[in-house]
Amino acid sequence: MSDFFQSIVGKVESVLGGDVQTLVKQQLQSLAQPQTIQTLLDRADQAGLGDKVRSWISQSGNVPATPDEIRSILGSDAVHALVEKTGLPADAVVTALVHFLPDAVDKHTPDGVLPTPDTTKSA
Repeated sequence: MSDFFQSIVGKVESVLGGDVQTLVKQQLQSLAQPQTIQTLLDRADQAGLGDKVRSWISQSGNVPATPDEIRSILGSDAVHALVEKTGLPADAVVTALVHFLPDAVDKHTPDGVLPTPDTTKSA
């Protein structure tokens, strides 16, 4: 696992407590996909939160998100899918996302722009 993903897993573990690495590792891998970041931005725009997600992409500071904002950006179907895949309660999943999603997006957009599929293959 890359240092980036190990760092994210560590953050999730500190938020949720216990050893959740096995439960979230597969979910974290999807954050590296350019289409996932684009989808987050599209959904944030629909929820009126596009400027917040753009701050995660830009080279300026990350504007934090609240649990309700994360739920609005992801939608209930995505949150439910993460609950099903991890076996964790929805509040725990959303709390973890509040802590690591802005940093994950920021790390995958180091130049302040959305990555292309070719730039993430080597990551």
